[in-house]
Amino acid sequence: MKEDPSFWAALLAWLSLHQPQIYAGLTAGLTALVRVIYGGGGRRQMMLEGALCGLIAVSLVPVLEYLSLPSNLATFAGCMVGFMGVEKIRDYADRWLGRKADQA
Repeated sequence: MKEDPSFWAALLAWLSLHQPQIYAGLTAGLTALVRVIYGGGGRRQMMLEGALCGLIAVSLVPVLEYLSLPSNLATFAGCMVGFMGVEKIRDYADRWLGRKADQA
């Protein structure tokens, strides 16, 4: 790795290509961490909430692309996911899926 500069070029190219996903995930995770600290949660809750919010935010990036929205919106989406938290997002998803199931 130290003697092969193509590894670092490939790594930087990959990071540049996936920058919206990485930034959205990190923003969501850090926002969730700060929110849990502010709310008085424990270390375990901090880590799990941050990881789950980060994963949810990363999964939203393809949805933004599908809706033809700019990739810069991923940062906002990640911040909002971290701010709302996993429980609130799950509640919204349950309500939305419940309405869809009632319509079918």
